[in-house]
Amino acid sequence: MEVIVETRHPEGQALRSVAERRLRFVLRRLAWRIPRVTLRLADTNGPRGGEDKEVQVTLQLPGSRPLLASARARDWHAALDGALERASQRLLRTLNRSRQRLHERSRPEPLPT
Repeated sequence: MEVIVETRHPEGQALRSVAERRLRFVLRRLAWRIPRVTLRLADTNGPRGGEDKEVQVTLQLPGSRPLLASARARDWHAALDGALERASQRLLRTLNRSRQRLHERSRPEPLPT
């Protein structure tokens, strides 16, 4: 799994290794299914404060559209945890849906009576 961390904020630069380590921990069971993950860390309000730390996670799965998840919070760690939680939920939901579709396709057609 290739992890790309993008940020312009100095505090975000300091969080690169923490963010990547946390991402790898959260997605450890399914990392083999995800070739590329992009983390974007942004401070939307700048120095004014408030809930302005935003983390966006993009999971690129083979053969499908990218999965996007984002979260905003007062601090970087809370925003990162929220975005990773949403991303893992979306990933599991997507994988379960594809498994169900595959299972439905493999069922034999009922014989006419």
